[in-house]
Amino acid sequence: MNYRETLDYLYAALPMFHRIGPAAYKPDLSNTIALAQATGNPEIGLRCIHIAGTNGKGSTSHMLASVLQAAGYRTGLYTSPHLRDFRERMRVDGEMVPEEWITAYVKKNRDIFEQVKPSFFEMSTVMAFAWFREMNTDIAVIETGLGGRLDSTNIVIPALSIITNIGWDHMHLLGNTLALIAHEKSGIIKKGIPVVIGESSPETREVFEKKARTEVSDCHFAEEHIRLGIVRHALLEETIRLHAYRGESLWLEDLECDLTGSYQLKNIRTVLLALDLLRSALCISDKAIREGLRQVKASTGLRGRWQVLSRQPLVVCDTGHNEQGLMEVTQMLNSLQFDVLHIVLGVVEDKDLDALFRLLPSRARYYFCKADIPRGLDASVLKDKACSRGLSGEAYSSVAQALEAASKKAGGNDLVFVGGSTFTVAEVV
Repeated sequence: MNYRETLDYLYAALPMFHRIGPAAYKPDLSNTIALAQATGNPEIGLRCIHIAGTNGKGSTSHMLASVLQAAGYRTGLYTSPHLRDFRERMRVDGEMVPEEWITAYVKKNRDIFEQVKPSFFEMSTVMAFAWFREMNTDIAVIETGLGGRLDSTNIVIPALSIITNIGWDHMHLLGNTLALIAHEKSGIIKKGIPVVIGESSPETREVFEKKARTEVSDCHFAEEHIRLGIVRHALLEETIRLHAYRGESLWLEDLECDLTGSYQLKNIRTVLLALDLLRSALCISDKAIREGLRQVKASTGLRGRWQVLSRQPLVVCDTGHNEQGLMEVTQMLNSLQFDVLHIVLGVVEDKDLDALFRLLPSRARYYFCKADIPRGLDASVLKDKACSRGLSGEAYSSVAQALEAASKKAGGNDLVFVGGSTFTVAEVV
């Protein structure tokens, strides 16, 4: 099989969450453990940082990887889902795994796949560990897929665990209270391994502290250790500039980051605390932190986070798709000046539409569409449900057609936003 045929085989043979939804989710680690054992346990000895959270774990992962690369470490990065190419999920020093390696790996292990019957995510996780091991990475940044306790990535023993935050997402799988969701995410906390908590509430903090005590792990809350002072932050500029304080002491003056969404301030705080703790085991200079944060996108290939796609007309996209993520996006949109807001919107079938419509601005013009995945909600259905909630617009047969229509109708001082789903954004970046 060539690379395209290999991917077709994997998509057809292995249950894939982003295509079919919860039916692909396996609530235990038995398959992952069996697959890892059958392929030589590539996770054993892998030096890594393990990251979970409802929002921000992707951005946090890419920032950390960029800084570690700038510090001179051969750095693996495992994230999901991919936007365009499956190989985006596993990178070493910013470079995607070669097509030839994936083809050879699948050919070598196809009999094992058909015996173990892993999900797509279980397979890709063990594959990433094998690639990092073959590439002799110094350290790898590993992002969970869903949850934490039962996530396939949770077979690693990291040098540091990070939980970015807890919000409302995948409640049908993780629990219907923040405490229950926090319990699932806290499952990545390992015995004697320190953990950084990016954001917490009284309800979730209690869960984290209890789990950390049980595992005899030091629990560090970013909001208690790192403070940021904004020097310059304009959402449509290329960088944020800020001062970083460790406690009350100025640590990094005029620090810049090329991820400019307002929500990135919380992620930067989390990243800085994580890097400070890692300094006991790794050589990470202030210079490496500056260089890494200033060029996250160039170093790691990150896309889709408050990304400006065009200036004439002004087109912005963002992958925020759950309640907390969309709330952040809406706040950013409301902070900008424009005449008319045009929103290209596509969502998946299991989206809580009532929560979505409560957050979206009613005055915008909507261009409803369906991302090209089986789980995508039909554009006409989305339009009818949105119109019944007071949102107005038209349905289009594809994301590309919706964006083209919005761009043509946008005036010189208008704003076009593309979002609602990672998979909608994937078709425009």
